[in-house]
Amino acid sequence: MIRPPGADSGFRAAGSRATATTAVLVTALVAVLALTIRKDGFFADPAGLSWMYAACWALFAAAAWSLRRVPARHVGALVLAGGVAVALTGLLAPPRTSTDSYRYAWDGRVQAAGISPYDHAPADTALLPYRDDWLFPTGKACGAPDLSPVSEGVCTRINRPRVHTIYPPAGELYFLLVHALSPEGVRHKALQTGGAVLAVTTTPVLLRILRRRGDPRTAAYWAWCPAIAVEAVNNAHADVLAVLLSVIALGLTVRHRARGGAVLGLAIAVKLLPAVLLPGALSGVRRPRDAAATLLPAAAVLTALYLPYVLLSHSSVLGYLGGYADEEGYQDASAGDRYALLRLLLPDSWAVPAVVAGMLAVSLHVIRRGDPERPWSGALLVTGTAFLLTTPGYSWYALLLIALVALDGRWEWLGVAVAGAAAYLTGRAVPYAGATAYAIAALAVLCGWAARRRVRGPRRIRARTPGPGIGSRAGETR
Repeated sequence: MIRPPGADSGFRAAGSRATATTAVLVTALVAVLALTIRKDGFFADPAGLSWMYAACWALFAAAAWSLRRVPARHVGALVLAGGVAVALTGLLAPPRTSTDSYRYAWDGRVQAAGISPYDHAPADTALLPYRDDWLFPTGKACGAPDLSPVSEGVCTRINRPRVHTIYPPAGELYFLLVHALSPEGVRHKALQTGGAVLAVTTTPVLLRILRRRGDPRTAAYWAWCPAIAVEAVNNAHADVLAVLLSVIALGLTVRHRARGGAVLGLAIAVKLLPAVLLPGALSGVRRPRDAAATLLPAAAVLTALYLPYVLLSHSSVLGYLGGYADEEGYQDASAGDRYALLRLLLPDSWAVPAVVAGMLAVSLHVIRRGDPERPWSGALLVTGTAFLLTTPGYSWYALLLIALVALDGRWEWLGVAVAGAAAYLTGRAVPYAGATAYAIAALAVLCGWAARRRVRGPRRIRARTPGPGIGSRAGETR
């Protein structure tokens, strides 16, 4: 096509304006995130903190939308630079909305002393020699709302100090590694720095996969997402390691099932949640040997990692896992806020069977009809469905979902991540905020599905029509 004189310079100018606008929006996002991280409002002002979160998500959405017009040659560098800046904001304060990283630090310390983390609860007096004033404050310091009592005049930053750890073996090895590499007295910064490194490392992995099978712009859904700064870095949740391994696993599965299965087994051994990716990893599988090529390496890696802890531990390596499931209401729908959407439609006693039936149906659909060239697409459907059916109350679970959205590009599923944050934070100030947010997220997903289905239908018809000039650009349809 012959362009009119001056057209190229016009296109370049428009691209430069789009790049500058996007950079300004990312800068604004980083500034507001920095203020949000520094605000200690989880107990004192959850409503105010929720509004700040909302502002971060709005700026994130605007920046991601603006990125659509940025020239392709600038996308990778802009996404990665913005991702580094977003991640660094999480280092500006101690963990604000979760105390899980203190358990990580304790488990790493205990292992370094040659003790299985599964054998003793943090409050156990057998571990008195390993306590310090950081994890086990005393006296007036125990008046803080995020500390748990241990004994007279002694408290701890570790939540549930009287129960054994629930984290799988690869997660425990990560805690040990961070402890071994940390300088003396670094405290919470060690795990936060580890979270930042893992979060930033995930972005180029996403970009590499998307350059071959997608649009690199969607990597920004992970790199610039406010949840990365809050949950992966500031709260230092180990889920970020599981996410990195999950992304690598799904990328490998397309051409190397055994390698992808092995890395997926490693991800499951960090946090059990990536097990929901198995149907996606088996997308389009027709032969049992292809399924075995993925499942057997995953099971072998998981077994190999658990075995040393089983042999060295005197207590169950499952720790408090069963108690945690009961505590969160996963086994008894009437005991908590789980299954909030299903309970609007069904009796409480039907919720768990409905989840099982729904997950089985979606998983079978993905295995039978999924695209083996894009296993993350089926994985997103299964994972997102699991979130909508179970309505988890912890916002960091959604880190896995966010990475899948970045791989697949269906941005409407990000509403599920927002719903998780609303359930965890806004629900402290506004009753039923979580259920309402999950209902809105489900509606957004349905609208997105209907809109995409409506658009794809005519494209498929045109694709079947013979004639010159008929076709689509690479990556236009999926």
